[in-house]
Amino acid sequence: MKKQAVCTTAAPTPIGAYSQGIVANGFIFTAGFVPKNPDTGAIPDGIKEQTRQVLRNIAAVLESQGATLDDVVKVTAHLENPAADFAEFNLVYAEFFQEPYPARTTVGSKLANFLVEIDVIALLPE
Repeated sequence: MKKQAVCTTAAPTPIGAYSQGIVANGFIFTAGFVPKNPDTGAIPDGIKEQTRQVLRNIAAVLESQGATLDDVVKVTAHLENPAADFAEFNLVYAEFFQEPYPARTTVGSKLANFLVEIDVIALLPE
């Protein structure tokens, strides 16, 4: 199976040489999404609202391929300030995911004017 690029106006448009997501071999691999509102370009304040916006962006990409956050098997989350923000990030994260939770890696990263960036791998429904 060849890889197929995913593109939806319901998530922020890529600003570089990358796709919002790639479908391959029954999975969808998303780009790392930041908390940019795709309609207004606005970035919300605070880790809670930024996390919500990132997960809404990811959900939009998944939905464009018939998947949901329930289909996610792996999450990689980058936090600008993990020591200060992890607890609030984790509370919001739990609003979007249910057990069995996806495998997750959360790391501290230097992000450009954002508090959080997340990418996921999801199994496409048959």
